[in-house]
Amino acid sequence: MIASLRLPGPPWWEGAALVSEPMPVLTVLVVVLALLFAAERSRVLRPVFRLVPVLVFCYFVPTALSNTGVIPGGAPAAGEPDFPLYPFVMDWLLPASLLLLVLAVDVLGIVRLGARAVLLFGAAVASIVLGGPLAYLLLGWAFDAEQGEQVWRGLAALSGSWIGGGANFAAIGRNVGISAEMLGVMVVVDVMVLNVWMVVLLYLAARHRELDARLGADTRTVDEVERRATDEARAVAAPTDLPALLAILALGFGGTYASDLLATSIHGWLRASLAPDHWLFDVFGRYAWKILAVTFLGVALSFTPARRLEGRGASRLGMLFLYLLIGSIGAQADFARVFTFANLPLLAVAAVWMAFHAAVILGVRRLARAPVFFAAVGSTACIGGTASTSIVAAAFSPGLAPVGVLLAIGGYVLGTLGGLACAFLLRLVNGLWHG
Repeated sequence: MIASLRLPGPPWWEGAALVSEPMPVLTVLVVVLALLFAAERSRVLRPVFRLVPVLVFCYFVPTALSNTGVIPGGAPAAGEPDFPLYPFVMDWLLPASLLLLVLAVDVLGIVRLGARAVLLFGAAVASIVLGGPLAYLLLGWAFDAEQGEQVWRGLAALSGSWIGGGANFAAIGRNVGISAEMLGVMVVVDVMVLNVWMVVLLYLAARHRELDARLGADTRTVDEVERRATDEARAVAAPTDLPALLAILALGFGGTYASDLLATSIHGWLRASLAPDHWLFDVFGRYAWKILAVTFLGVALSFTPARRLEGRGASRLGMLFLYLLIGSIGAQADFARVFTFANLPLLAVAAVWMAFHAAVILGVRRLARAPVFFAAVGSTACIGGTASTSIVAAAFSPGLAPVGVLLAIGGYVLGTLGGLACAFLLRLVNGLWHG
């Protein structure tokens, strides 16, 4: 009997996941991705994928499997250890994919993207800082005074996540004194609203040429970066043989391991040199240093002969790792936990907040006649951090992934500052509602 299939005892939908060991779960994710991409190419199902991009299915098919008990979700059952596959994907496959995608980065081309990229990113940050207090002002009546004391703190922590990422979420939550219970609720709200918005952005990515043409957006700078990346890949294109594939894997995982060691050293040195409550630890944890290290390593290698590995399939392998990350993120979305009577008002506030963010980012994009790419990547550089931004940017073109990574690093820096500003406004709104 295969150890990962738990057939005896209670029905699988009432107990542990049907497939519960890391390698079989990884197999399920790979099979799902393979079937989805095969279906996308079939004549029968092609109209479906024209309407809904394959990336959306890559998110939500694993979500359906985890929420029906086929594979484990993100929250283990009481008394069980955390499922190890999903942290492995985040800790190793994501950094390796970033390095392989950044390997062929056109640094000068990114610089030439200019003011509109910065404008859309700034609009995304401002919409998060202002949108939370406005949403709470609109729906604060749904909470009593006792709830309100933790609600504004929970929303403040969420603002840190939606400008920088998980490290900023924890930092702001600690600064404002959020309870452990509220912290857990906000994690679920964050994942659910983020996933819905990600689906919208992936849909926009699949239709970006049509939308840009309809608006008359000037896409020359984005097209130039994409064209240069494509031309570079063609110039160094060669059949992928075993030595090249091994070199790509060695570079991806070796660079990730070296970055992990460097990040551990930097973080440990700072811990020994600075006060335990120094603000730097609120912004940059060990994982943030790891992402920074692997990104800059990829940029440095792009000036060396290692850049030629792009022609042997480096970015394609990086995209494979990213799609596995998409599947693992989708599998961890436990939507059932947020649909309780106590949590629905918080979900409503977060949904209104996200709607305000979407209106601002798309409105500024329209006024500036900017490409959809700037709006989508500017948004996810705040809302989703490095992982989501690299996914969305690569959905436009693998050659554009480094742009998203660099903007997401900017989100790390601004996350705590913007979150503290938002927390101040949320506290004022809570005072208006509950004295």
